[in-house]
Order: sequence, then structure tokens, then C-alpha cells
Amino acid sequence: MPEDNIDHVNFDDLSKRAISQPLISHIYTADPSAHVFNGKIYIYPSHDIDAGDAFDDLGSHFAMEDYHVISMDGPQGEVTDHGVVLHVDDVPWADKQMWAPDAAEKNGIYYLYFPAKGHDGIFRIGVAVSSRPYGPFSPQPEAIKESFSIDPAVFKDDNGKYYMYFGGIWGGQLQRWRTGTFKSEQAESPVAFLPSDDEPALCSKVAKLTSDLLEFAETPQDVLIIDEDGKPLLSGDKDRRFFEASWMHKYNGKYYFSYSTGDTHFICYGIGDTPYGPFKYAGKILEPVVGWTSHHSICEFSGTWYLFYHDSSLSKGVTHLRSVKVTPLEYDENGFIKTIKPYL
Repeated sequence: MPEDNIDHVNFDDLSKRAISQPLISHIYTADPSAHVFNGKIYIYPSHDIDAGDAFDDLGSHFAMEDYHVISMDGPQGEVTDHGVVLHVDDVPWADKQMWAPDAAEKNGIYYLYFPAKGHDGIFRIGVAVSSRPYGPFSPQPEAIKESFSIDPAVFKDDNGKYYMYFGGIWGGQLQRWRTGTFKSEQAESPVAFLPSDDEPALCSKVAKLTSDLLEFAETPQDVLIIDEDGKPLLSGDKDRRFFEASWMHKYNGKYYFSYSTGDTHFICYGIGDTPYGPFKYAGKILEPVVGWTSHHSICEFSGTWYLFYHDSSLSKGVTHLRSVKVTPLEYDENGFIKTIKPYL
């Protein structure tokens, strides 16, 4: 339910029809990256704060400046907010807009990955470390070399290798890197440099991480999503093509790459045989939520799979004031994910 359709929404009724309620309500949280560490669920969301700016396609109205960590003993358990674990003022290279983060663990060390705009106005991806899953986290002095754009998501494969998926178009600047060199957004439309509708869509990026999880071990490459004929999805295929919010999980030996379609407001996915893909488009995971954005994560806990997502029902439709939610996720007998409707 995108923002342009919410002018006449009864939000009390919408809340009653919602399949889940916000996990916390004392602050606004979004873009939840959920992981199970030490038998508990830890969620690494962005923290929505009103910038006081008008809505635009660069995301200037999103004034996220810090990260909280929230945890639960289980999906129905009590939720704990561990407070601010990293602030933009702690990060030497970052200036503003600390958007959707993710986390990973290796050998008892926890890594928080986050995008932020540097002082030059360009999004990079940084990493901060902690000895505890709930922080606080200490940032590295520089952003990850060769990193760009937004929405890092780190996946640990069964063989112990770690991969980062990242990227987002429009305000996420992915389209500005098409030639390998950043194209300035000054005096340009926020959708400048996008492919035409009949060209292949821009792709999320993936790179294996170094053993210390602090840098890319290789040059990032495209995460290709293909159609039923094996052809790349086109830029004009807006109900299926990648926009932002990469996520990777594994189910029955297959790799499931999921993502947001952005301006058409779906969470979709493709299935592949390797962490690099290609990923054959397989369907929708989540129908549109109230508000403009949709961003998610998927994880398993005690034998059940869950979708973590957000909507703007608590803020009565304010796009940049969102709240994290969770609901069970199911597969059919062929391994396809059953589409979820966020409201009954």
C-alpha cells in the first residue's frame, strides 16, 4: 500500500487487519536485518528520525544518524532495545544518512555493516566490530575499499565463506556507478543514468569478503536475475526487477536471493545454485505495505522460517517513520515461498 494510496486509510482499522504488530513503538525502526546468535534473535534495523525535509527521491527526508540493536528470545518473546550501538559522529569518514545495516558473526566477534554518505556526498559501506552481538560497535577508520551504494547484506555459506550483497537505485546511487566512476547528482534528476526500459535492469552487487570480514576479497560483480527464458529482467519490468534491499538465505540446498522492487513496493525473490547466481525469478514474498518503502530479512528459528519487514502503520502512513514487524514464512512442496499479504 504505497504512500499515494493512503490518504483515506483508517489506520485503526488497518492496525486491526495487520498480520503482525510493531515489535517496538518507543522509536521508529526500519529495514530489519535479523540473525540468530547464541540461540536468540538479534535484529539490526535502521533508526528513523524525521529530518524535517520534504519528501524526495534522494531520501533527504530520512535523517537516520545512529543504530540500535533489538533482541528477542523468540519471535513471540519480549523485545529488548539495547540502545544506541553506533552513531554517525563515531565514524570518521561518514557524514549522514546511516541507512539499512546488517550484521555477521565469526569466531565470537560481531560485525555491523552499514551504509552512509561520506563528506563528499557519496554512499560507501563501513564496518564496525564488537565482542557482543548487541554492541556497542567500534567503527573502522575508513569505509570498505571499492564499496559504494547502500543496503549491505552479509551471508555466511555452509562452507564458512562470507559474501556481501549490496546496492540500491535512485537515492541509493547505484545507477551513478554504471561506468565504474561516480556520476555527480548535482543538477541531475535522482533517476538520471538509469537504463532505458528495454535494457537489462541494474543488478545488486556481490563480493566475497576477506577472512577478517573487513574488506572485499574480490571485485564486486552483478547479481543477475533472469526470467523464465533465462534472459535478464529488463529495467521496465518494474514489478520484478531489483531496486534495493538485497537479502540471501539458503533453503534445501538452494540459494534464495530476495529484494525490494522499490517504486512498485513488492518483496520478490529468485532461486539459484550458487551464491553468485544467476537467480531465476520465482515470485513475490510480500505484497505492498502501507508507506512507500519495503525492506526485509529472512531467518530460521527453532525450525520455523520468519520474514522480518516494516511498515508505516504506527506513524499513520508517514513514509520515513516506519516500524519493524515479523511474521512466519512458508514454502510449498516445490520450495517456492508462499506470498504474504500484510493485511487481512
